[in-house]
Amino acid sequence: MVRTDEELLQAWRARDEAAGRELFARYFEVLGRFFGSKTSEDVDDLVQQAFLALLEGQQRIRETSSFRAYLFSIARRTLYARYGARLRNREDPGEKTAHDLLPSPSQHAAASEETQRLLDALRRLPLDQQIALELFYWEDLTADEIADVVEAPVGTIRSRIRRARRQLARLLDDDGLDVEQVLRESGVQSPPRRD
Repeated sequence: MVRTDEELLQAWRARDEAAGRELFARYFEVLGRFFGSKTSEDVDDLVQQAFLALLEGQQRIRETSSFRAYLFSIARRTLYARYGARLRNREDPGEKTAHDLLPSPSQHAAASEETQRLLDALRRLPLDQQIALELFYWEDLTADEIADVVEAPVGTIRSRIRRARRQLARLLDDDGLDVEQVLRESGVQSPPRRD
């Protein structure tokens, strides 16, 4: 029987190290994908930092919050701390795009040209929009869970997702691509699910 994230978390808190390892294994690739779509450098280091923060904060996870939402909030803070160290004058990394924050052109090798173009377009969205869009479509989090992750009202999240989708469509259209086709090919179902 496959245990839920919450069951594994409870067992881990009760000193079941195997449950902790199972949670880490379950989310290793997920976090790698989360960081990899926003930077091409030090992805493994960022994943390790996020897991270390999870390890240190496992007792602080609220029972009312989903484990996934808590983990992505840690990942977001880890990413922002990395980018924040590069910014001057107390700029908000969430207002910047991953494209602006990358120190050099992306070295990311994509499976197809369309996937690379999607990644490039995603990286041109402000990070707050990119994160909301990816968590909603690719990680299947609800707007309520995303609100927990980014510490914003649910209405703001829904607006952010709509704006990000429109902006992504414009960016892909500028590149001569159809957003619906690109999203379908990347595993996103269309029309978008309702929350």
